[in-house]
Amino acid sequence: MAFVISDSCISCGSCAGGCPVGAISEGDGKFEINPELCISCGACAGACPVGAISEE
Repeated sequence: MAFVISDSCISCGSCAGGCPVGAISEGDGKFEINPELCISCGACAGACPVGAISEE
């Protein structure tokens, strides 16, 4: 199950730096996770300072 980034995202980029497979990129107004690349490891959720990332 892929992770998703909510509208609480502050676009800091911490999640992208923590993703081991490069599944996160800057989108329109917030970062986005590519569900086809996401390996559901949860590293991004642990890196997010505002808790904007959760399992889909």
